[in-house]
Amino acid sequence: MEPPVFDAVPDIRLIAVDMDGSLLDDEKQIHDDFWPLLDELATRGILLCPASGRQYATLRRQVGRDELVYIAENGAYVVRHDEEISVDGLSPATAREAVEAVRAATHLDLGTVLCGRRSAYVERSDDPFLEQAVPYYAKLEVVADLLAVDDDVLKVAVYDFGSAATGAGPLLQQFDALVSGEHWVDVMSPTADKGHALRAVQDTLGITADHTMAFGDYFNDVGMLDAASFSFAMDNAHPDVRAHARFVAPSNNANGVVRTIRSVLGL
Repeated sequence: MEPPVFDAVPDIRLIAVDMDGSLLDDEKQIHDDFWPLLDELATRGILLCPASGRQYATLRRQVGRDELVYIAENGAYVVRHDEEISVDGLSPATAREAVEAVRAATHLDLGTVLCGRRSAYVERSDDPFLEQAVPYYAKLEVVADLLAVDDDVLKVAVYDFGSAATGAGPLLQQFDALVSGEHWVDVMSPTADKGHALRAVQDTLGITADHTMAFGDYFNDVGMLDAASFSFAMDNAHPDVRAHARFVAPSNNANGVVRTIRSVLGL
């Protein structure tokens, strides 16, 4: 499909972009065309905001720009210039209960990542699990006991080698867990999501929803799409997510985010 074309160029000042399934293709790569676009946006005073379930350190390594706003950990942690804009962490009691629930679910093949402010932590250290966790967590420590970690917990992420929708998701539903991918489930603060995080960014910068674009493909992007007047679901998005967006962008494998930004803004 072709990207949408608007009759008039909207006054966009903030663009929030999901990573996996949106900006990243299925090989987890950023298209080469993204980097010159990023420079053009900066020249025009338009701020890009990577928004992901990934760790801040991972996003910062991937994109490599301090001046951007980063919504990390699915909205629990928002940073710009290495300064925190908002933090909405998980209570120690809930984190403990979630870790214990996963430990007890021996009928499922699960791995837990305790996501802290300073680092992420795992106690499962086999290669198949680490191959799934390492790409999302640039700062990752293997520890003997997750419950002994001394750090502010942002969320508990659980990888399900089966289906998160039928395994870890229902298991952790008591915590209002968010199915954030085919295999990932996040236990977070009840008030933490990408939508609340994006609104915090808008409030901090004095930017309204009418001046905001957002791109997403999965359930963890719904709040963010609702917070932007120019909301785009990727063509590969889950059908329920598409229902929350006003427009559709070409798929992540067709460089849909970059092409749509250029088309809409006339770049």
